[in-house]
Amino acid sequence: MSPKLSSEAMIARRARILDAARWCFLNFGFSRTSLGDIAQRAGISRTLLYRGFKDKEDLFMQVFDDWMLSRLPLAMEVVRAPGSPRERLFAVCRRVLLEPWSEMEAAPMSSEFLEVCQGLSPEVAGRHRECLLECLNQVFDDTGVALVFLLALEGQIEDKPRLDVLERRVRILVDRFTADGP
Repeated sequence: MSPKLSSEAMIARRARILDAARWCFLNFGFSRTSLGDIAQRAGISRTLLYRGFKDKEDLFMQVFDDWMLSRLPLAMEVVRAPGSPRERLFAVCRRVLLEPWSEMEAAPMSSEFLEVCQGLSPEVAGRHRECLLECLNQVFDDTGVALVFLLALEGQIEDKPRLDVLERRVRILVDRFTADGP
């Protein structure tokens, strides 16, 4: 019998599994990623995957949930940081959109990753959207403006642009939606 892991070790192993799974899904695609691929990349046995995840779909949803929702506390930190609304709004967009997009842009199966995220986990995507809307409302102090900004922001990725193009688009939106814009 193996020794019982500390809670810190269990958290570290879970993070390693989620990182390995995200890499596999982004590089091989959902359908071509096997639990064996993920286990090998994470340095664990395939059996251990089933202790924390019921199947590949569950693991995928938890990857997306962890990856996106873990960014929101960082975004809330920059919302509360000193700076103009423009600086804070762009910093939020950097945390929740541009940073993950930079990782996805380099991956061959990123388009499929986005599609599967929406198809498998509309509730996770919805939770992410609600948290992001709350964050944006902290910047704008107006729920209506925050919602319109979010809708405009979501529209910027429809054509899956390169990171530099997306960043230019985000800067234009931020400039237009903040009082100290041009």
